[in-house]
Amino acid sequence: MDTAPIVIGYDGSDFSAEAVRKGLLLASKLGAPAQIVRAWTISNAPRPKTWEPGFVPPVDDFAEAVLDELKAATAAAVADYPDVAVSYQVPHGAAGRELLRASETARLIVVGTRGLGGFSGLLLGSVTGQLVEHARCDVLVSRRRSGDQAPPRLLRLDQAMDPDQP
Repeated sequence: MDTAPIVIGYDGSDFSAEAVRKGLLLASKLGAPAQIVRAWTISNAPRPKTWEPGFVPPVDDFAEAVLDELKAATAAAVADYPDVAVSYQVPHGAAGRELLRASETARLIVVGTRGLGGFSGLLLGSVTGQLVEHARCDVLVSRRRSGDQAPPRLLRLDQAMDPDQP
């Protein structure tokens, strides 16, 4: 049995929220653990509780704020899959680099087509493009937009990953 996690990239975008839902569904079907990753830098981290004017809190305070925000943002999706063992990682660094690092021990990485970057017309965002090109494991790019009522199309992927499936 493969115990490597399904890594799910999250950045707060609707696309990444959909990736979380699809990644958890897939983890549930495969009996795999899920690891939700939110890379961050000081410029995109939420303000820690210890924030005061004229005082920059320690990096650990920022990491705690990112983790709290990540857990809150994904709580509803995680609650829908109580059978999935979920862990969270909040590495300090560029998203592309940190998700590539996570791919070294992942069974699969699930990401949205693009994140919060300023180029909304792009088919693939820069981080997703980096992962598709350089990840050390398979990458599932979630293309379904929020509000789309089409059912998830994971059956074929599930069968491809488990040849014993009918």
